[in-house]
Amino acid sequence: PQLAERGCRIVRRVITRSAEAGGEAAHGVSAEQFAVMRTEGAFALSWQANGLSYGIPREIDDWLAAGDDVLVNGSRAHLAQAHARYPQMLVLLLTVDQGVLRQRLIARGRELPADIEERLARNARFTQELIAGSGSGLFVLDNSGPLEHTVERLLHCLDAGHSVCA
Repeated sequence: PQLAERGCRIVRRVITRSAEAGGEAAHGVSAEQFAVMRTEGAFALSWQANGLSYGIPREIDDWLAAGDDVLVNGSRAHLAQAHARYPQMLVLLLTVDQGVLRQRLIARGRELPADIEERLARNARFTQELIAGSGSGLFVLDNSGPLEHTVERLLHCLDAGHSVCA
């Protein structure tokens, strides 16, 4: 609500996973539906990760053209392609303590223990690489605590123009 009050539109991703799987409020579609949507140009951005396909609806281009800010839950592995399409974008990297992330993934119940460990290793590697090569335009935000604290730090960070939001 606080971001929406500031005129920021929060994008609902399209994912080839059931909406009942829990987690984010995504639009779940089958792999076949996703492929048709991509072919028809329904996505501004799309990528594959963790055995799933993800898409950001094309309507974000209309929102941006109208002067709205847009918050997208993207992928670190797809960041270069996203930045090429939207060179003025601000990147917000949510970091999470590995132990906290492990517990969150276990609680979600969507992945096997071996998959969780692989994901944790990939997360650590991507985070280190992204921070090391970030330059300007990267906001780092610790999301290890309660969501309300993360949102509060995010708003403070955006208002103050900080690059590290601790």
